[in-house]
Amino acid sequence: MRKRNVFFFLLILFFAFFLTPRLFAQDGLSSCSNSDKNKEIACLEERISQLRQQKNTLSSQIQEMDAQVYIKTLTIQKTEQKITETEHEIETLNNRIDTLDSSLTNLSKVLIQRVVKGYKKRVFSFFDLFLSAENMSSLISTVKYQKTTQDNNQKLLVQVQEAKTNYEEQKTLRETKKKELDELVGALENQKVALRNQQAQKQKLLIDTRNDETTYQQLLSQARLQLTSFKSFVQTSGGDSIIAANSFGNGSDGAYYSQRDARWANQAIGYSYESILKVGCLLTSISMVAKKNGQNITPSDFAADTSHFWANTAWMRYPWPSVAGKSMVSVGNIDEELSNGNYVIVGIAYSSCAGKSGGDHYVVLTKKDGNDYIMHDPIYGPDIKFSSHYSTICSSATYK
Repeated sequence: MRKRNVFFFLLILFFAFFLTPRLFAQDGLSSCSNSDKNKEIACLEERISQLRQQKNTLSSQIQEMDAQVYIKTLTIQKTEQKITETEHEIETLNNRIDTLDSSLTNLSKVLIQRVVKGYKKRVFSFFDLFLSAENMSSLISTVKYQKTTQDNNQKLLVQVQEAKTNYEEQKTLRETKKKELDELVGALENQKVALRNQQAQKQKLLIDTRNDETTYQQLLSQARLQLTSFKSFVQTSGGDSIIAANSFGNGSDGAYYSQRDARWANQAIGYSYESILKVGCLLTSISMVAKKNGQNITPSDFAADTSHFWANTAWMRYPWPSVAGKSMVSVGNIDEELSNGNYVIVGIAYSSCAGKSGGDHYVVLTKKDGNDYIMHDPIYGPDIKFSSHYSTICSSATYK
């Protein structure tokens, strides 16, 4: 019995240490390993496509990020290799140009010497040659010499011209290669930045979710709920079109921004794929309050700060990030805050606030106007009466 137990124990160890790694390798990124980097990248991209078709889990997100990191690493290696090759090509061209320059100089000197020599011994006509010749044999020799000299000079002239053309072509090619090198160096730097961002994105996801699947699913559900409301509102309101830069102006207070502005409408928020145009009403509203309080940040600046958003979503952290040295506080009495000079950010809904996470859309109330309010709306524009578009306020907050 004891020997049998030992046998089963060894069998388990065999499966654990030999079979399991192979199965994992086939399912993991190492299955894409290939000496051809282009094929390896294509395999990884296919792997990412497969992951996106699966259920969105923390594990699948991490696998996708690992694949993206690996792709960026391979891309960097390809660029570095291309830089090395281009530098070698430039060095080869430098040597070739130096050789051509020396050859062209020597050929030019010889040509000039021959031209000068020919000029000194020039013969103006066959009659002159005939008179100067001692006999017929001398005449024939002189004529042959003149013909040979002319042919050699002509050949030398062609050589000089070819050398000059080749020299210029090599210089042009070198300049082209230098431009390619500059572009490659710039691309490499951008690729390294993208790699660092991708690695930071993964780290942020693990921190925000505490590397816990349940926490991840809760965050994902809440993010989807609010972002879906934002998208639906933008589409229903007709605000899903981009407008020219600063089309609505800066408002009476100089603090207005539109989420539809061409300068940032298509910009992705945080590490997400969501755009300011589609879901950027809240961050645009906060940017307006920041500017009113002396901090000159744009929606583009705000969206680029990944610390403002949960994990790899466009869902704003709560309480909202501090701006202009002030912190977000919930508001009980909107009129009182406005009378104290504090702008109030309100979440609104077209109908009911039931089931809404703050609201379907956010605007900035700037002052009281009788029984109404004046607002800066990220969609419709600055200094508009609140009642011209909305009636239901679901949430309110200010910065103090």
